[in-house]
Amino acid sequence: MWDEWYLYIIWQRNNYILSRQLIYMAHERWTHGNTVLYNLGYHLIWCPKYRRKVLVDNVEKRLIELLKEKADEIDIKIEKMSIMPDRVHLFVKSKPTASPHWIVQQFKGHSSRVLRREFDELRSRLPSLWTRSYYVESCGHISDATVKQYIEDQKRS
Repeated sequence: MWDEWYLYIIWQRNNYILSRQLIYMAHERWTHGNTVLYNLGYHLIWCPKYRRKVLVDNVEKRLIELLKEKADEIDIKIEKMSIMPDRVHLFVKSKPTASPHWIVQQFKGHSSRVLRREFDELRSRLPSLWTRSYYVESCGHISDATVKQYIEDQKRS
């Protein structure tokens, strides 16, 4: 579960070397860059316009493909995904430079453009595919496991 190990982060600024010792960390939970150590997870939810139940069958399959493609392109990791007929649930991990608003914009913009081009029924039934709103919650207050379980349970309810 928790490994006891030490990680030294060294910053060099104005010829001073600062070091910090972080103890009892699970290495798979944390990600690091040259100057940052982070664990940012977001639970994202958004709906089609008028909450229409259009995310079914081939549209659902194509949406899953598009979200995975876009996540790879913008360097976001989708931990869990659930597509309901009238909403999308995602649990994503991102870099600190990617704001939740930007992530949602990227996913909604790309998927709307491609899905409306490929599926005529989406153009005829809706003026735009997605509503302008979305829900986001950072995972710090509740555990990652709770969010993942919640997303899985959405299909069953």
